[in-house]
Amino acid sequence: MYREDLFSSIFNATFVRPAKFYLGGFYNIPHVKYYYVFLCFMYIVTVLANGSLLSVIYLVKTLHTPKYIIVFSLALADLCGSTALIPKLLDTFLFDRRYIVYEACLTYMFFVLFFGSIQSWTLVTMAYDRLIAICFPLRYHNIVTAKSVVAILLCSWIILISVLATMAGFINRLSFCRSTEIQSFFCDHGPIFQLACNDKSYSYIMATVGLIVIVCIPLILISGSYVCISITLARITSREERLRALKTCTSHLILVAIFFLPFVGTNIAVITSYIDTNARIMNSSFTFTVPPLLNPIIYSLKTEEVRNAFKKLFKSNKLIETAAK
Repeated sequence: MYREDLFSSIFNATFVRPAKFYLGGFYNIPHVKYYYVFLCFMYIVTVLANGSLLSVIYLVKTLHTPKYIIVFSLALADLCGSTALIPKLLDTFLFDRRYIVYEACLTYMFFVLFFGSIQSWTLVTMAYDRLIAICFPLRYHNIVTAKSVVAILLCSWIILISVLATMAGFINRLSFCRSTEIQSFFCDHGPIFQLACNDKSYSYIMATVGLIVIVCIPLILISGSYVCISITLARITSREERLRALKTCTSHLILVAIFFLPFVGTNIAVITSYIDTNARIMNSSFTFTVPPLLNPIIYSLKTEEVRNAFKKLFKSNKLIETAAK
C-alpha cells in the first residue's frame, strides 16, 4: 500500500513522482509547541501591522507618492508571504499533518519563495529611490515617478515569476525513488531536489541562479547605491544636511539588515562549518517570519510621514464618531 501511494504516478517510464512528501521539520525539540504558539502570535501581529500600513497608505492621499508605492509593495509582499508560510507551517507541525500532496508542495514552494524574493527586490527599489533622492535631488521628481516605480516593480515580479516557475518546472522532471522526507519546515527547493535519484544538475543550476537573482544581485545593487550615496554625502559641506540626508536612509538600512543578515549568516555557517539541522531550520524559519513582522513597525516608528498619517487618520475617524453621536 505504501509503495503504491509513494509511486502512484510514473510518466513515460522515466519520472517517478511520489503522491506525497513528508515534511521532517523540527526534530525532537523540547517544548517546541511554545515556538508554534509564538509563531501564531507573530502572524497575528504581522497581519495587523502590515494591514494597518497598507490601509493608511491607501486612505491618506499625501502618501500617494512613488516612495510609498514601494512601501505598499513591501507591506503587501510581507503580508502575502507570511500568509503563504505560517498558517500551513502551524497546520503541519502543531497538528502533526506532515504529509503534503506533491502538487501542493510545489505550489507551496513557489509562493513562499516568490514573496520572499519580492521583499528582496522591493528593498532594491527602495535603494534606487534613496539614491536618486540624495544624488540627484533636483531631478528626483522627473526620474522617480509613479509610472517608473510601478514599471520597475512589475518587471521584478515578471522576472521572479519566470525564475521560480522554471525552478518548479525542473523539480517536476525529477524522479523520487528513495526517501520523500523533506528536511525543512516547508517545501524548500534545495531539500526537495536533493532527494531526487536521477540527474538533478539542472535543478542545481537553477538553485544557483535563484541565489544570485534573489540574494547576490540585490545585495550588490543596494551596496552600490550606498557607495554612491556615501560619496555624495562626503561632498556635502554642512554636517546638518549630511545627517538629514542620512536620516532618510536609516529605515531602509535597518530593513536591509533584518532581511539579508540572517539569511546570509545561516548560509555561510552551512557552507563553512557543521550546523545542527534543528538550528538551521530554526534560523531559516526566523529569516522568513521576522522581517515581515518588523518591517511595518520600523516604518511606522521611524518615518515621520507615516506617523503623521496614522495620527491624521485616527483624528478624522474620531471626529466622524463624535459627529455620529
